[in-house]
Amino acid sequence: MEEVLAPLRESVREQGDLVYQLKGQGASELELSKAVSELKARKKILEAKELALQPKDDTVDRVKMEDTLKRRFFYDQAFAIYGGVSGLYDFGPVGCALKNNILQVWRQHFIQEEQILEIDCTMLTPEPVLKTSGHVDKFADYMVKDAKTGECYRADHLLKAHLKNLMSDEKCSAEKVTEMEDVITQMDNYTQQELADLFVKYNVKSPSTGNDLTPPISFNLMFQTCIGPGGNMPGYLRPETAQGMFLNFKRLLEFNQGKLPFAAAQIGNSFRNEISPRSGLIRVREFTMAEIEHFVDPNEKVHPKFNNVADLEIILFSSRAQTSGQSAQIMRLGDAVEQGVINNSVLGYFIARIYLYLIKVGLSKDKVRFRQHMENEMAHYACDCWDAESKTSYGWIEIVGCADRSCYDLSCHSRATKVPLVAEKPLKEPKVVNIVQFEPNKGAIGTAYKKDAKLVLEYLAVCDECYISDQEKLLNENGEFSFQTEGKTFRLTKDMVSVKRFQKTLHVEEIVPNVIEPSFGIGRIMYSIFEHSFQTRQGDEQRTYFSFPATVAPFKCSVLPLSQNQEFKPFVHQLSEAMTKNGVSHKVDDSSGSIGRRYARSDEIGVAFGITIDFDTVNKTPHTATLRDRDSMRQIRAEVTELPGMVRDLANGSLKWAEVESKYPIFEGQETNKKE
Repeated sequence: MEEVLAPLRESVREQGDLVYQLKGQGASELELSKAVSELKARKKILEAKELALQPKDDTVDRVKMEDTLKRRFFYDQAFAIYGGVSGLYDFGPVGCALKNNILQVWRQHFIQEEQILEIDCTMLTPEPVLKTSGHVDKFADYMVKDAKTGECYRADHLLKAHLKNLMSDEKCSAEKVTEMEDVITQMDNYTQQELADLFVKYNVKSPSTGNDLTPPISFNLMFQTCIGPGGNMPGYLRPETAQGMFLNFKRLLEFNQGKLPFAAAQIGNSFRNEISPRSGLIRVREFTMAEIEHFVDPNEKVHPKFNNVADLEIILFSSRAQTSGQSAQIMRLGDAVEQGVINNSVLGYFIARIYLYLIKVGLSKDKVRFRQHMENEMAHYACDCWDAESKTSYGWIEIVGCADRSCYDLSCHSRATKVPLVAEKPLKEPKVVNIVQFEPNKGAIGTAYKKDAKLVLEYLAVCDECYISDQEKLLNENGEFSFQTEGKTFRLTKDMVSVKRFQKTLHVEEIVPNVIEPSFGIGRIMYSIFEHSFQTRQGDEQRTYFSFPATVAPFKCSVLPLSQNQEFKPFVHQLSEAMTKNGVSHKVDDSSGSIGRRYARSDEIGVAFGITIDFDTVNKTPHTATLRDRDSMRQIRAEVTELPGMVRDLANGSLKWAEVESKYPIFEGQETNKKE
């Protein structure tokens, strides 16, 4: 295997070295962008080959699994009887219960254990908020339409598929193949016009009808609407839950007695109008997110509980490993922070907590890794960013993002609203600090912008040091910089504004907190759990089941009378009532099928345990019943009154099946067949 991968690793390493070399030489943005795109392409080839060489028994039978999910109504396409709408899904009883349990574990694992402040913000968002965050201008993909039917396609995906189809033709020359490979490599860097030219050059048509396509247009992925009947307040369905937490920062800080650090969390639906949604729950138009914003003093990025997780060993795929063609490596978290692979211990702590959560809800340890964003992938304001990725039949997919976003979000909203989003830090003793602020030339600004000069001056007065330093760089390089406020754009030149630096003695320090943001895609996590827990019974490929952990299993227990004999009914009612009182979700299956068939039906939807009432339950005192473990199919016998509490403890993780087996007799078979 390594013999096959070695030349591909070397190819990635060489390109990675070239990227670092070009950066060091101050190469042009275009030249650097092309080199980075080539690096990404080589990385994809290496990863695809690594996945292809994996043992076949490591891959899930996706067709069989998806058939089970649809047949047992875990989820299905929304509006199915009207033909369905792609990218929208309805969860059935089993899927809904599983999703709720995943979120319940999330709340307990993060909100309760970490003392996080949960809020619930509106999904409707006025346009100025998303203009400030950058979503209005930048949250877009290029789209083409079938000129006759109006069917829409994402331009880069369609062009890539078309070129791959042309390359697979035996008549395609080696020269043409190389040319088209170069186009695919540069796909992320093309402008709107360049894409349009490529569609004409390669004669790309609609894949479903063969019709001509319209030229590519930029399509914003947010769902736009109007707030109120007048139509004069444009808004959007939120594309993420984070903005509500940034806007409520002052209230949250006040609730926390003005102290840093603290974290806010929100669970809710977000919306992205994907041009061509695909891959089931992985790329959809409406999805549930669970996000945390951890606000921290930028000078104190040390987590007090990091030592609790420092010895955890996790698969890390660092930026350096990616650019040098190396594989992801198992690494101790303490070493990763100490060596600077992970930027700080706060980020390291959240990576650990994310990992522990994912394993708790059912992902396989060997199919979860954390991949670090390379420099060119990160936003300019981010210090460090890692994605938790899950290995699936689609390859490695991102399921959680964990980014150190520095002070960017709070600073942007502060500038736009002129409301200082800062925390105050009392100083033990007076401190002399360096102050950086804009020094406006009021006369020059007044001459240039007249009545709007006040807007400019107000904006400059609330800018933070990060932003001022960035704009100072632009002033020095270009002689000017631009900004937007109150829906207007202003351009300031060197004669209108300068940057002033001086020292000041402070007794209270104002801090713009940095933000560590773990962002969870619940649908993607669910899909990963499906793949990682889909099993086939040994010796019987037709019997499939989901080995969900008991904590997230949609039903913790099934109650199964051996037959429809009336003598079993009182015990069924007794157990069902006791289960309900113990808060144990359960399912009574008193249908006429054989007990083996009903076990299989219960296993198929991932029910963790099963209680069977048989003739020994009726005939013997004290009354006993069997308890069956789904994964091992082993059973024990215990008193009926003990079983609900036992299932409750198994479901919440305070009791292990091995402990149950050591305490109670293994069930071999019932001793009586009818009432004696």
